[in-house]
Amino acid sequence: MGGVVHFEIPADDRERARKFYQEALDWRIEPVPGMDYSMVITADMDDNGQPVAAGAINGGMMAREGQITHPVITVDVPDINATLKRVEQLGGSVVIPKNEIPGMGYTAYFKDSEGNVMGLWENLPAEGEPGQGA
Repeated sequence: MGGVVHFEIPADDRERARKFYQEALDWRIEPVPGMDYSMVITADMDDNGQPVAAGAINGGMMAREGQITHPVITVDVPDINATLKRVEQLGGSVVIPKNEIPGMGYTAYFKDSEGNVMGLWENLPAEGEPGQGA
């Protein structure tokens, strides 16, 4: 079962959105070095960058562009390519194919049968574990 592990908020004016979410919800929003992306910290994290509270998730913020125009829910899957194939078989479509986030994992976006854009996340294989079709 794919669990919800992340969310993303697209913004026309990221500085305005950052200020809004910091003041409205006390979220921390931190730019990611080398990327046009910011992490949205909604919960305390452990030394590995994972939320310490059960069920809590953190997110991201980026420019609104292309087909990513509304908030996106991201689901953890063991194999993005297999999931995208299943999505297409069920009447969905690939919005952005599998991309690597160096040192972390892979991401992709799809459109469901209702036209909603959703995100997928696949962790990098653990040390010594074979890859899953990168």
